[in-house]
Amino acid sequence: MPDKPPAAERYGTPVRPPRRMPRWLSRLLVVVLAFISAGTVIGAVVLTVLGRAESEPPRVVDDLLAGVSYALPPDWSEGVVAPVTGFTSVAAHGDLATVMARPGDPVDPPNLRSTVIDLTDLYARLLLHGDDVEVVDDHAVTVNGRPGHTRAVRAEYHDVVNEPAFIRVTLLTRPDGKSTVMLALAHPDAPATRAEIDALISGVH
Repeated sequence: MPDKPPAAERYGTPVRPPRRMPRWLSRLLVVVLAFISAGTVIGAVVLTVLGRAESEPPRVVDDLLAGVSYALPPDWSEGVVAPVTGFTSVAAHGDLATVMARPGDPVDPPNLRSTVIDLTDLYARLLLHGDDVEVVDDHAVTVNGRPGHTRAVRAEYHDVVNEPAFIRVTLLTRPDGKSTVMLALAHPDAPATRAEIDALISGVH
């Protein structure tokens, strides 16, 4: 066994210094750890948002006077006061669309269509003031077991400022013998907005 160097008796046996990690490897590990941390944070945020979306109950408007309740589509909100006299609840998608409900008089099933025609003409005159008004839908409906009728018109304007507008009037019977009037207005008229209106009305209880 080789003798220890003279200094070993005083200072101890020299210890080989640990090998240092190459600088390029250190940088690579820092980058990898950063990506792992970011991915963990993003994943946690996504799971939290999805969990909240799944746990949040659908927003529902309950209109006891009109005898209906209806769920709000995404980006819709419940209004405080309906912009048309007599309506007891209102839901709106910003300035793009509005749906209102009110109690109606008793209507015999054979008279549903004629009553809807009169209501549609009335609200079209009051709200649209269109230069050209065209009927785009007119048919009987059954919404959650409630027979009714719906009619829709589209208004166009000769000026270059006003875009086409759309109105749908739906009349539904009620178990107590009365009726419910649903009035929907979209301006400007657009397929996506019509689809949201139809989805809201078809979900009425």
